[in-house]
Amino acid sequence: MDIVISLIVLIPFLLIWLTIAILIKATSKGPIFFLQDRPGLNKQIFKVYKYRTMKPGSEKMVKGQEVMKDDDRITSIGKFLRRTKLDEIPQVINVLKGEMSLVGPRPERVASLEDYDDEITKRLHMMPGMTGLAQVSGNIHLSLEERYKLDVYYVENYSLIMDLKIILRTVGVVLLGEDRYLNKSLVDIESVNKEVAAAKEEAVSNEKNPNNRG
Repeated sequence: MDIVISLIVLIPFLLIWLTIAILIKATSKGPIFFLQDRPGLNKQIFKVYKYRTMKPGSEKMVKGQEVMKDDDRITSIGKFLRRTKLDEIPQVINVLKGEMSLVGPRPERVASLEDYDDEITKRLHMMPGMTGLAQVSGNIHLSLEERYKLDVYYVENYSLIMDLKIILRTVGVVLLGEDRYLNKSLVDIESVNKEVAAAKEEAVSNEKNPNNRG
């Protein structure tokens, strides 16, 4: 599915991607693409592809802090590309190379690995995605901890149905913006956590009191 959809995105709309490349080159100095090392499945490092949306020399970022839409480092065409998520389109190349999937936890900067504990590391047990649960649930408006929780939930509860829901919600994000889906997560993690905690408590109780077992 990853390969088929990537080819559908890439080939029929090739003229649009070439036009974007020309506009990037014509409106600001610097390369067309932005390449950066990112950790993928099982911490394997690969280079992620994006259309360049920022001025040259803006590569240094603060860990855990997203580039907001009013950042003055963003180029004129870059604002449009980031708003519509078209800057992520070159990652279909990563998908075709087998480094990414259409849906999965977004690949972070390599420096972020220093802060990973065993729980957060679970997000690296699946291939990173062009879009993900956190990206359609508020994304830049969420804290880093909230995004991690959504990523881990996705890895632990993966299903094709969830992928389809995320892809459909991604279309909405592109058309309406991330703000529209703030506080409208596809899953209620708090309720799930309470159910899991209750199940564990019941299991412990049954272990201590065999007569309670049905």
